[in-house]
Amino acid sequence: MEILQLNSETKQNILEHLLKRSPNHYAGYESRVAEIIAKVREKKDEAVFGFTEQFDGVKITAETVRVTDAEIRSAYEKTDEKLLSVIRKAKENIRAYHEKQRQYSWFDSDERGILLGQKVTPLTCVGVYVPGGTAVYPSSVLMNVLPAKAAGVERIIMCTPPSADGSVYASTLVAAKEAGVDEIYKAGGAQAVAAMAFGTKSIPKADKIVGPGNIYVALAKKAVFGYVSIDSVAGPSEILVLADETANPRFVAADLLSQAEHDVLASAILITTSQKLAQEVSKEIDRFTQTLSRKEIILKSLENYGYILVADTMEDAITAANEIASEHLEIMTADPYEVMTKIRNAGAIFIGEYSSEPLGDYFAGPNHVLPTNGTAKFFSPLSVDDFIKKSSVISYSKEALLEVYPDIVQFAESEQLTAHANSIRVRFEEEETLWQGKQA
Repeated sequence: MEILQLNSETKQNILEHLLKRSPNHYAGYESRVAEIIAKVREKKDEAVFGFTEQFDGVKITAETVRVTDAEIRSAYEKTDEKLLSVIRKAKENIRAYHEKQRQYSWFDSDERGILLGQKVTPLTCVGVYVPGGTAVYPSSVLMNVLPAKAAGVERIIMCTPPSADGSVYASTLVAAKEAGVDEIYKAGGAQAVAAMAFGTKSIPKADKIVGPGNIYVALAKKAVFGYVSIDSVAGPSEILVLADETANPRFVAADLLSQAEHDVLASAILITTSQKLAQEVSKEIDRFTQTLSRKEIILKSLENYGYILVADTMEDAITAANEIASEHLEIMTADPYEVMTKIRNAGAIFIGEYSSEPLGDYFAGPNHVLPTNGTAKFFSPLSVDDFIKKSSVISYSKEALLEVYPDIVQFAESEQLTAHANSIRVRFEEEETLWQGKQA
């Protein structure tokens, strides 16, 4: 990997270069996605089944689109017992973590007859998209479904593209069953997103759609936002490691490569205060890459979006990390907790040399659905909060409103909203008549 000195120019160039990976820059795909969505809205099942045959080479019908109990039982038989055990352990960690995020309704009242509060209500139906094709990610099933379950969502549906023989990956089905998915449908791509957004005879409409996917899925989610809620329009994966001279170069190199193997658009960045560490990490990356199975993807990713930056001070390194706002941020320094307190922008923060990024991807419990492309400056990881909505609650007695109604009337009339003012004033017509009589 290329080693650069961190300064204002290199930092700005990197920020601009990283933003080119955002789905917001893929306008060339949007018209095709819009066509697919429009056809699904119009033709419903017919369009979904047609696109499934066109893109996945599988003929699906209303009778076969939903995964059956028999298919799920078969998936359990095909799944290695050790993998099933790991899925269940990870499920418990993820469930326990998200249970702590639960929010509850609250109400506050006083002796004047005023009650104010907030009513927390889970979403009724959530749609989860799970990639198929060459991607098999049971971990993503757990991460997207379990927060919704913790929130109390009544109905969770899942869409995933079928394989050429019409089946769904066994580990995907097992993870879905373990997590508590209610219905699974064999549909993928933009057509599946459209089906969950608008509903068809076979696939129900959801209130919110979550889950990863390719550029067509990402742009489809962006297009249906407003008709339904979505989690985010995710970009390619990324990792940033903050390290000083105490860091283990083999650990740092291995962690950078763990993200570079995802995609040729993935980003892997090391910011360090040690020139020696920078050189050692670069050498370790060269060694590891020769033996890793996704070598070609890794090399392309590092060529396009891999950086080793040497900072003059740790404060400079932290400032750069906050500006980049990486999806995953690892801290390998002499005092990682002190550094952590200065981090403002990161999707997930991994502290210390034994807290590598894959721990968060699979097992620890915090969600691995994280903000990308600098959006950690204003977005958070997927959580229970994404699957609830809040209603304000207001109740005033007549006596309580009587004390303040002239203030409300004045405020409304200052905005020339006389019907607003009248809505308050009409409740106190007798009092106004008496008051006007006293004034006369």
